[in-house]
Amino acid sequence: MEDERIRLIVGLGNPGRAYRLSRHNAGFMVIDALAEGFSIPVKKRAHDVRYGLGKIEAIPVILAKPQDFMNRSGPPLRRLADYFRIQREAMVIVHDDIDLAFQRLKIKEKGGDGGHNGIRSIIEAFGGGEFIRVRMGVGRSEKGADVVDHVLGDFNRSEREVLDDFIQKTCQAVETIVLKGIKVGMNRFNKNLH
Repeated sequence: MEDERIRLIVGLGNPGRAYRLSRHNAGFMVIDALAEGFSIPVKKRAHDVRYGLGKIEAIPVILAKPQDFMNRSGPPLRRLADYFRIQREAMVIVHDDIDLAFQRLKIKEKGGDGGHNGIRSIIEAFGGGEFIRVRMGVGRSEKGADVVDHVLGDFNRSEREVLDDFIQKTCQAVETIVLKGIKVGMNRFNKNLH
């Protein structure tokens, strides 16, 4: 891993208090935890993105939370990346994923959008899907409820009891990618998928 390369670490979510604890905001929660853990205040605002600059150990990083709605995450992120001259290959996107069981993680090097509107918007804005994704399993609704209601709904009581551990595990995955590379991250965290 090149030490000089700034990594843009992005958590996806929706702005506003109404969505703060929703499943769709899992990415925002991880950015907040990383910000706290590495003393990187995410207080700057430009290009419709809240962000902060700092380091994970010796590696320079930018922690970012796009402030447009999830399905329009791409354009603000592209403007921020262009401003800092960051290529899409140097981005790590953390987002919720209904196709993974709750608490499961999957790291992917590149690919399509997998039906995720935030990822689709980023692929469109950057002209390709060559960026790292850290997919956080939020599961599907057991009652067969509407997908949108499920992801925009808050984590339930039993999920909230282990949510902090899940967020910390995701932070460790991001940290591993930044410090040791994606292959080590995938080997360590892509286990026990269902």
